[in-house]
Amino acid sequence: IECLLSEPDKSIRDLMAETVHHIAVYDFPDTWPDLLPVLLQTISQNADPSQALRVHNALLALRKVCKRYEYKSREQRGPLNEIVMKSFPLLLPLAQRLTAPNEHSLEAALMLKQILKIFWSSTQFYMPGGSSNADGASSAPALANKEAMEPWFQVLKAVLSKPLPEASTGLEPRNQPTSKEERTAWPWWKVKKWAAQIMTRLFSRYGIPTYAEEEIKEFATYFSQNVAPQFLGPVCETLSLRSNGQFCTDRVVYYCLNFVDLAVELAETYKLLKPHMDFLLYKVCFPAMCLTQEDIEEFENDPHEFVHKQNSPLADFYDPRMSAITLVTSAVKYRGKDNFQPLLGFLTEILTRYNTTDEANRNHIEKDCALLTFGSLSEHLLKNRKFAAELEGLLVSCVFPDFNSPVGFLRCRACWMVQRFSEIPWSDDGAHLRTLIELVLQRLSDPALPVQIEASKALRYLIEVPGADVTLLPVLPQILNEYFRIMNEIGNDEVVAALQVIIDTFGEHIEPHAVALVTQLSTAFANYIEAGEEDDDAAMAAAQCLECINTVLKGTCEHPEVYKGMEGHLIPLVLMILGHDGEYLEYVEFALDTLTFLTYFPLQLSPQLWEAFPLVYNAFDNWAFDYLVLMTPPLNNFIAKDPQHFLTGGGETTEGRMSYIDMIFSIVSKTVQEDRSSESEARKSLTLYMSVLHNCTGQVDSYLPTINDVVLGKLGQQVNAEIPLTRNVIFQVLGSALYYNPQLELAELEKRGVTHQVFTQWAKDLEGMDKWLAKKMTVLGLTSILRLPASSLPQNVVTMLPSIITTVINVTAKMKEESEKGNTGNDDNAIEAEDEGDEEEWEGFDESEDVTNNQDTAYMSALNKLSAAGDISQFLLGDGWDDDLDDDDDDYHSPIDNVDELHFMNDVLKEAFQREPQVYQQIQASLPAETVASFQQLAAAVDAQRSQAGPAR
Repeated sequence: IECLLSEPDKSIRDLMAETVHHIAVYDFPDTWPDLLPVLLQTISQNADPSQALRVHNALLALRKVCKRYEYKSREQRGPLNEIVMKSFPLLLPLAQRLTAPNEHSLEAALMLKQILKIFWSSTQFYMPGGSSNADGASSAPALANKEAMEPWFQVLKAVLSKPLPEASTGLEPRNQPTSKEERTAWPWWKVKKWAAQIMTRLFSRYGIPTYAEEEIKEFATYFSQNVAPQFLGPVCETLSLRSNGQFCTDRVVYYCLNFVDLAVELAETYKLLKPHMDFLLYKVCFPAMCLTQEDIEEFENDPHEFVHKQNSPLADFYDPRMSAITLVTSAVKYRGKDNFQPLLGFLTEILTRYNTTDEANRNHIEKDCALLTFGSLSEHLLKNRKFAAELEGLLVSCVFPDFNSPVGFLRCRACWMVQRFSEIPWSDDGAHLRTLIELVLQRLSDPALPVQIEASKALRYLIEVPGADVTLLPVLPQILNEYFRIMNEIGNDEVVAALQVIIDTFGEHIEPHAVALVTQLSTAFANYIEAGEEDDDAAMAAAQCLECINTVLKGTCEHPEVYKGMEGHLIPLVLMILGHDGEYLEYVEFALDTLTFLTYFPLQLSPQLWEAFPLVYNAFDNWAFDYLVLMTPPLNNFIAKDPQHFLTGGGETTEGRMSYIDMIFSIVSKTVQEDRSSESEARKSLTLYMSVLHNCTGQVDSYLPTINDVVLGKLGQQVNAEIPLTRNVIFQVLGSALYYNPQLELAELEKRGVTHQVFTQWAKDLEGMDKWLAKKMTVLGLTSILRLPASSLPQNVVTMLPSIITTVINVTAKMKEESEKGNTGNDDNAIEAEDEGDEEEWEGFDESEDVTNNQDTAYMSALNKLSAAGDISQFLLGDGWDDDLDDDDDDYHSPIDNVDELHFMNDVLKEAFQREPQVYQQIQASLPAETVASFQQLAAAVDAQRSQAGPAR
């Protein structure tokens, strides 16, 4: 710590601060209790100018410690609450001094930046709690009251309001750089960025009462009525800088526009904004959306970088152009009554002026931005029939000519507009649509790469328009060639995604091109991954290539003989991805999907394909445990396609040579017994047991004890679980074991003394068992018991025979009823049509209403309900929230698909009566009359089905 506090070199200082962060993750606060006192003691010396470096570095270290808890759930933030309670009384006076009107030093800006970053880490997801109560629970949030937060609001307001004059004026703070890059990195602009970022976050997280948690409702009301309105002034003044010819960094503009976007949704702030909406839309947003001279130079001289920036998924998080588009969209969507018609008039005037101006004096940038605005409002325009009827004219008069414009970025915008308005209703006989398709096809070979990219993306949307196939099918080979030429030029996932849509749409026409497609896609994938990890665009395009390959496989699956011509390219690709110790982890999902196709549809599996089996096991065992759900379908296919090779073969693993069946049993036991496995993963792994039992009849007797050890152990853990999904799958396995060999399986249950408990729980869970496979295995498994002579059954099973027979008959009858109902179908068309046109005349919310948005409400509700079980980071990544979701049986196939449970139950019961009439007559006498009648109906149904099918051959 002492070394860090006195280190003047930024690179060394940052490295040491990061080291402190890593140590704190493991040692603070338990084994490093003096860390916080040392840092606070140093910060307390801030009045001494000679201690400025040490104070700054202490603030840097404190921020690193706070950052550790930034994404933790409320219950895991105890140390952060204590840090806030002890440090904020020191930080606030320091921040107030550093924002004083006469404080202009860079040292002040650097320290202020660290203070704001500490504030950000402490507040962005939860208001820091106060001191703990006697029972250890945190009291009401310490900062969620106006007395505690108001001084901080004043600090943030002072930062946003601080003038940053040009260096040429000689005014304080002096020496502002002149280049854009240096200005963006200048400490005072950094401080403004953090202030704007914090205020926008506080507004979205705590400032809208509709979304606020109950305990901070009062604070949210105060924020919306008092704080947000007082910040509109500094925010709008900041946004006016560029329109007045002054400088403002992109990030500051980005966050200020986001703040205004939130203010549009809140009635209290929108009333204040309303008189200034023209200024915000036309003087701030529109210029921010326009292409800059730098953009145009990049378009012409560095098209690859232009494409990268225009398609970057990160643009939403930093680009003021995107936040400006969002604000314009919100103004129209939520406050359309005030803003929609004036905006349309503004845009129409620009397009009219462009069309009536001679070529030499046309403002191409202005037109491009007008079309960008129209396109950004496409969803709203298409929903409104009045405007939707005019869109065809807009495209024909203002967009069609731009396909042949000498201005490259206008040709690019024309292709983009097609993507936004492909769904418009065409009023003519299809001539305009045919013209548009031909124009887009011509632009596939445009001299400008960005135009080619947008044209290839546009075709993806046109291909789905009724009537488009007439124009596209005759030139399909040429279209495919153009796509591969573009893909060889640049890695762009949206281009490959567009190709995927073409393949999917024209699936029946793709077969002649399938091998060539897979060859090209495999080559493109190899080229993209050679670009290295630094090229994100290439990595995303590589993944899209694999997804496109799977689309080809899907489109040709009815002709599996075609697969043989593709295996030469695909098997090496799959083996490479699975066999490099996780080097290609990001592509494993697609490789497993490819392997699923290759193992399911062909009638026979090649020896080369079996090489993937041990690689799947090694991946599971060493670096891809989380992909178990995607591994089970191809593994099931291997077992089902060639059971004999599965039982006799094996391969090299990191544990030495293993048989295939031992690999399967290792996967299941490790998954079921591993703490990090989710219940859905455990259930998925158990289907591998079923696959072995269903496909290897009479050949895996020695594995039954292991199967029972694992599933009965899991049943013991799950017996009291509220959600029965895992128990249902366990009963599927037990039913499979009984069907495989009822005598051996009953012996295993008896050996463990759990027969009665298992059957009792099974019967108990039947009432809520709604999955078809679980019910089918219940019927097949329990019915199989009746294939054994009653004298060979354990005594407690004999006593349960009446209830077993009753269960089997009832479940079979229910399945028959469900099957018959399933054939009737449901007509949902009326439901879909109900809401059609509801939004036609809707012009948004009144200025006195807060905007309510179901999607935002659901997001904030989920965020607010986070429990101690998960970090915020898990929520943001979408991890761990679906363990209790139901499983899908559709991807499980085995020989039992061909076993009719109704016929099986009927035949086994009749055979049992014929074999031991006295025993079963006694059982029948003890059955309820309705059960006997139900069986008679089922038996009659079987006879009728067989009579209708004709004599067996």
